[in-house]
Amino acid sequence: MTNRRSFLIGSATILASTAMPSLGFAGGHGRVGEFTGKSNHVTKGRAEVVTKNGKSQVILLDDFWFDGAPDPKVALGRNGYDKDTLMGLLKANAGQQTFDVPAGVDAATYNEVWIWCEKFNVPLGVAKLN
Repeated sequence: MTNRRSFLIGSATILASTAMPSLGFAGGHGRVGEFTGKSNHVTKGRAEVVTKNGKSQVILLDDFWFDGAPDPKVALGRNGYDKDTLMGLLKANAGQQTFDVPAGVDAATYNEVWIWCEKFNVPLGVAKLN
């Protein structure tokens, strides 16, 4: 009985490991951070920074939620917002969104994802990356 159980467990492990497709940028492969609001704004959820084949992206995950403000943009930071990493306007105030990190920016050297109001030059939320 022990040999049969070992065989079944081993077979199930092999099947599970080979049946899973490659997910690419689908999440779960990069550095993740939890948002906290700034400037009296509520910003919640997680952001992930992933790099594959030399291309980096910031993914606001399904649990992302923001209370709204004019001109909210996504950027990276290194212990503070870096305007040279702006990736564009927030696409929605809630849910998963993906942004391409600008060419020439090494996402690995940054430790934060920012939601930034460019119009008023104030932070709206920041996620410290692990």
